Amino acid sequence: MNHPSPFRSRLAAVALTVSAIALTGPALAEGQTAGVGFINKGLVGVGRIPASQRDKFGETFGSGSGMAIDTAGWTRGADGYKGSLWLLPDRGYNVTGTTDYRARINTIGIEFTPVAPGTAPAAGKEQSGVKAALADTMLLTDDKGNDATGLDPLNGVRAASGAMPALPLAGNGKLALDDEAVARLPDGSMFISDEYGPNIYRFSAEGRLMSATQPPAALVPMRKGQPNFSSDNPGPGAAEPDPKDPETGRQNNQGLEGMAMTPDGKFLIAVLQSAARQDGGDSAATRQNTRALVYDASDLSNLKLAHEYVVPLPVFKDAKDKTKVAAQSEIVALSDTTFLMLARDSGNGQGLKGDTSVFRKILVVDLAGATDIAGSAFDKDKPVAPKGVLDPSVVPARLAPFIDINDKAELGRFGLHNGAPNDSNNLSEKWEAMSLASVLDPKLPDDYFLFVANDNDFLTQDGFQVGAPYKAENGADVDTMFLVYQVTLPGLAGK
Repeated sequence: MNHPSPFRSRLAAVALTVSAIALTGPALAEGQTAGVGFINKGLVGVGRIPASQRDKFGETFGSGSGMAIDTAGWTRGADGYKGSLWLLPDRGYNVTGTTDYRARINTIGIEFTPVAPGTAPAAGKEQSGVKAALADTMLLTDDKGNDATGLDPLNGVRAASGAMPALPLAGNGKLALDDEAVARLPDGSMFISDEYGPNIYRFSAEGRLMSATQPPAALVPMRKGQPNFSSDNPGPGAAEPDPKDPETGRQNNQGLEGMAMTPDGKFLIAVLQSAARQDGGDSAATRQNTRALVYDASDLSNLKLAHEYVVPLPVFKDAKDKTKVAAQSEIVALSDTTFLMLARDSGNGQGLKGDTSVFRKILVVDLAGATDIAGSAFDKDKPVAPKGVLDPSVVPARLAPFIDINDKAELGRFGLHNGAPNDSNNLSEKWEAMSLASVLDPKLPDDYFLFVANDNDFLTQDGFQVGAPYKAENGADVDTMFLVYQVTLPGLAGK
C-alpha cells in the first residue's frame, strides 16, 4: 500500500472521531465540516435543460447518469465561468423493458454565474445561474466499430478473446451497455462503468471501445453456475431470465454506478451501487455492505485491482417506517483513500407518484483503516456480509455526512423544494452525476464548485427514440437539472 499523503492522514484522523455514522441522524448544517476543513458553503447556482431537448441524432436527450467537467477548459471571466462537460445517459427510455437505444455521450457547453454563498438570486432568475446547452453527441461503439445497445443481454455472452474478457451481448448481436459513470482522460479517451457487466470500459476519444476490465469474480452475476449479464429488463418479445435474479454477483440494476479517477490520475475508484447478492444484496433492507474497487491506472489499457474495501451504505426509515438502504449513485475521488459519495432513496420525486424524498445526501467516505479484501476469499466464493451481516474480520470504511440535497432552506432560495406540490420545482428522483471544478480564486485556493445533475429517465411528453415517438406515463416532463454547491476541500489542489 502507498504511504498516505498528509491530506489523507488528516482526513483519516478526523474520520476516526466520527462514529460509524448514525445515518438516521441530522445532516451537517451549512458551513459545518465533514473532515478537517471540509466545508459545504451551500447551493450557489441552478440550471436546466428542458425535458423535450433532442440530441444530434434527433432522439430525446438523456440527462446525467454520469458527468465529467473539462477542467482544462474551465475559465473565469468578469461575467462568471465558462466551460464544457460530458454528460453520460444510460440505456435509454424504458418503462416496460429495454430498447435498441445506441449508447452515446453528450457534450454540454456551460455558462455559470454563481450567487454568493447564503444569498438569494435576483427575483425571476432563481434557476438561470447555470446556462447549459447541448453542443455535440457522440455514439459509443464496440472494438470493431459497431453500435452498442441498451438492450438487456438476456443469456447473451460474447466470449473472452485476447485481452478482452467475456462481455454482455444483446440478442441482436450488439455489445450491451447500461452506462453509469464517466472519467475523461487527458488524451480524450474515457473510462465508462456499466451495470450489466458490471464492467469498466475504456473508449477512445472517438468513442470506440479500446479495452474492458471485469471486476473480481464475486461481483460477476452468475446464474446456474455461468456468467449471465441480464438485469431482468427484457427487450420487446424477450423472455425473463431464469432465474430472475443472479444467484451471486451484482444484483439486477445495481452495477458499478459510481466511478472516478483520483486527482493525480494514478488510481480509478469504482463502487457497486449496493451489496452483491451473496452479501445481503437480495433484500432492500440488507444490501448495505457494498464494495469499492481501487484500480492502479498506471497502464490505462490494463487496469490492475490494487485495493478493495467494504463501504457501509446509509440506512434510513422510509415513510412507512421500514428500514431501507440508500444505494449510492455517484462518487468523486479526492484521493486513493477518500471520495465523495451521493446516496439516495428511490421512488419519490417529480414525475412519480411519491413526492417526498427521505434521503438524498453526499457523504465523505474514508477508506484509510478499512480492511483491504482484494484478492482474498471474499473475491471468490466467500460472502463478506452473508444476509447483510459483515464478517467480523473486516473493518469497513467510515462515512461522514457532508451535503443534504433535500435541505429545505437551500432549495427554497432557488425556488425548489422536496415534496408536495409535485410540480416541476420538486426535485426529481434520480440524482446520479457529480463533478468538481475550481472556483479559480487565488483567495480561495481550496474552494470548488460541485456540480450535481439528475438522470431524468428520458421522461417527456414529446419523446422520440429508436424510430418512434413516445409520451412518458402520468404526464411526466422532467428536465435535466444542475445543482451547484460551493465547497472547501483542503489539499486537493496539490494532488
